[in-house]
Amino acid sequence: MNKSFVHTQFIKEKAIELGFSACGIAKADYLSDQAEKLDHWLSQNLHGEMGYMANHYDMRLDPRLLVPGAKSVISLAYNYYTTAQQTDETAPKISMYAFGKDYHTVVKEKLKQLLNVMREQIGDIDGRCFVDSAPVMERVWAERSGIGWIGKNTLLLTKAKGSYFFLAEIICDVELIPDGPVTNYCGHCTKCIDACPTEAIYAPYQLDATKCISYLTIELKAAQLPTGMKGKMNGWMYGCDICQQVCPINARAKPHTEQQFQPKEELLHKSKEEWEDITEEVFKSLFEQSAVKRTRFQGLKRNILFLQDEENATK
Repeated sequence: MNKSFVHTQFIKEKAIELGFSACGIAKADYLSDQAEKLDHWLSQNLHGEMGYMANHYDMRLDPRLLVPGAKSVISLAYNYYTTAQQTDETAPKISMYAFGKDYHTVVKEKLKQLLNVMREQIGDIDGRCFVDSAPVMERVWAERSGIGWIGKNTLLLTKAKGSYFFLAEIICDVELIPDGPVTNYCGHCTKCIDACPTEAIYAPYQLDATKCISYLTIELKAAQLPTGMKGKMNGWMYGCDICQQVCPINARAKPHTEQQFQPKEELLHKSKEEWEDITEEVFKSLFEQSAVKRTRFQGLKRNILFLQDEENATK
């Protein structure tokens, strides 16, 4: 039996055993069709203060520069969807992906386990693991590997499971059987575009990150949020889920089974007043192992104060 086929089947089976919800393969090659798109996005400064998006430009387009001799990009998806919700509907909101333990830590450990069993099965291979921490165009590779398609909100969508999952990759020098792309099922739907309160999704498949609530509440390091965003933040203090919440595909999302993604009860039950009075000590305790640490206490407090000012302005 063909070794590439055997190795491919083994990797996919082990990925599911480790908790990944999907695994697809693409040939490691230069992303020639993405160069012009990336150039335009960067030249229009649609990435804002995310300067790292312009760094390592060549590596971002060619995975063989990240792993010399690379032959395959293994794309994986890890579900984070939960039915858990913050109990105070008036409280500042946190994006669902940040409810539990930092996904960088959880998913990276799963990737390392997968790469280790690959080496045990296949032999001495060269490979690296990536979880949103290197110049890898993860959505493009996930689309190429057949996991799903890039939707009009620029997120990766899967027909059976929606879009509430993290993406990760193993780039390796193993010849594997590539998967083909899947059908785009967005059709004529524009619900994500229509629902975005800041018009960050300014056209189908086009995102101005500088207007995205997730960017504003996490990536933007300015002392104050832009005054032009007053009345448009929809109560979000960290991240935003609006374009996913309105997406009809996400009606098929199923809750995750990852214990480490379970939210702290304290996080879910904090009242609006408790969030507004949060101290740095409470912040450190509550978000000790959370992705929310990225915005730091000062950043989260800035966002909460902005929401307070926004509310007061409407009274």
